[in-house]
Amino acid sequence: MTGNKKRLAIVSSHPIQYNAPWFRILAAHPALDPCVFYTWEQSATGLKYDPDFRAEIEWDIPLLEGYAHRFVKNVATDPGTHHFRGLINPTLNAEIASWRPDALLVFGWSFDSHLKCLRHFHRKLPVLFRGDSTLIDERPGIRRHLRRWFLRWVYSHVDYALYVGSANRDYFLTHGLREDQLVYAPHATDNSRFEQPEARYRRLACEWRQRLGIGEDDLVLLFAGKLEPKKDPFFLLEIARRIPDRRLKIMLAGTGVLEDGLREAAAGDDRVHFIGFRNQAEMPVVYRLGDCYILPSRGPGETWGLGVNEAMASGCAILMSDKAGGAADLVAEGVNGIRFDPGTDIGKCCDWLDRLLNDRGRLRECQQASRERIKNFTYERMTEALLRPGLL
Repeated sequence: MTGNKKRLAIVSSHPIQYNAPWFRILAAHPALDPCVFYTWEQSATGLKYDPDFRAEIEWDIPLLEGYAHRFVKNVATDPGTHHFRGLINPTLNAEIASWRPDALLVFGWSFDSHLKCLRHFHRKLPVLFRGDSTLIDERPGIRRHLRRWFLRWVYSHVDYALYVGSANRDYFLTHGLREDQLVYAPHATDNSRFEQPEARYRRLACEWRQRLGIGEDDLVLLFAGKLEPKKDPFFLLEIARRIPDRRLKIMLAGTGVLEDGLREAAAGDDRVHFIGFRNQAEMPVVYRLGDCYILPSRGPGETWGLGVNEAMASGCAILMSDKAGGAADLVAEGVNGIRFDPGTDIGKCCDWLDRLLNDRGRLRECQQASRERIKNFTYERMTEALLRPGLL
């Protein structure tokens, strides 16, 4: 204890644009004294190759400012978050213990050091866990039974799980945690960064649309993310094929393994625009290029869909695959958008877009509903959850 502050040790793999703003809020809170222990030491330089984007990525917003942190020596022969043995930190537990925390928060268990950390501090400190897994991709069979048995053992080392949404809550309950061990801390992004300055962002987006030849009466369907099979960006091209209306424009922001195939498939349709990889500082403008944002993920592994949070804060109507873990929480059916099964519901998506093409008042209502709904998903609510009496 530092004065009246609770010392909270946080274990995370590497600096992430979605977590850093929350860590800064925790550090500024009068009741908390956090320190983040990063286990992927090699990520300290910032620049790293992302095989999904097919590029070296370094985010252009600060990820290490405003909170205490340290990078712990990682001795893995193949370092990274792509496999269990990618994070091996022999000194992690000793470094945490020497810092003398009052509680521990671990992000993710599926790395050697993170699992060992959960086990080491179990019954020594209050152990909190943050993860966003769901049961959406589960398949029946012996492997499911074995995995559930193993995960019940993993989560037996957790005192409280900070669950991100309804699908994640069901996952934790299935794997042995009790209701009184679950604390709702909604998945959030830095809403304020995407909301303001609205006038400037909107002006820049309008100028960009004009340069692309997109008219005021056009409806832009935007996808922003990795062009990879899990996210199924080809779904947008099929929508364009089914809706010949020239007012419908398709925008794809990102790069990835499917990019060449997508460009080839879209070569005959000048309504389809590729704008490449865009870094974080530019994303509030990118989202405003779109009137509607779509996440057509088929999975596996789309545990939430944080791009939808950002698009909602930027004022987009939403079309979201129900194979993404956040769909039930983020999208109120028919209010700020629709949820759909990407395997069977392309007709539903086309019908919805046809409606919005011909009813711009309805579009504006959906966009405003997105802005209102995302106000429930904030770092402040996450912090309130963490400070619930008896948790730390």
